[in-house]
Amino acid sequence: MTKLNIYLVRHGQTFYNRYNKLQGWSNSPLTTTGQEQAVRVGQRLKEIHFDAAFTSDLSRAVETAKLILGQNDADSVTQPQTLPELREEFYGSYEGENMSWAWEMAGLPHGLKTFKEIVTAHSIDTAKDWLKDADPFRDAEDHQEYWARLEQGLAKIRQADLPAEANVLWVSHGNTCLSLVERFGAGKYDITERPKNGSLSRLILTDDDLKFVSYNE
Repeated sequence: MTKLNIYLVRHGQTFYNRYNKLQGWSNSPLTTTGQEQAVRVGQRLKEIHFDAAFTSDLSRAVETAKLILGQNDADSVTQPQTLPELREEFYGSYEGENMSWAWEMAGLPHGLKTFKEIVTAHSIDTAKDWLKDADPFRDAEDHQEYWARLEQGLAKIRQADLPAEANVLWVSHGNTCLSLVERFGAGKYDITERPKNGSLSRLILTDDDLKFVSYNE
């Protein structure tokens, strides 16, 4: 039976993060602060032996993972495996737009103005669906499209050739961390605020479940 110890890290700060822009599948480089955040979390994890490391194929996640692994003293893997299925939510025509404005466009037809209001009244999945509805090109992912893709990524992690109870580094994205904690966090954590850049969460991944041990540390 698969049982993996997942160390989930949100990538370091990017310029789009700094400018409060939706990033999604767009690539924005890490700022100096973002690189420092990656190094700091790498120092926190330097004594952990990682049997594998996974990221999306987006440069901010890959660079963060490499900086983390570069700090490691426990004979870990030195390079992450990139999986497109682990990408952040795709925001369609709202990619690169001001985050507050984009969520206002999604929520206004329903009488809500902010991401926090949407999630408090409904869910993150609803926020995904409403942003797709607001996208004039209908390219943004709704929750079904998003989860179908992400589940494929989780399946690839489960199917990796790893020892029992392996330690796995997974560098991910803000909305993805929130989406995971909403679905698998058993209601224990605040899902109205994005996790910090460079934050660390701990999860246990088994053949049929994903459980949070800690979140946004």
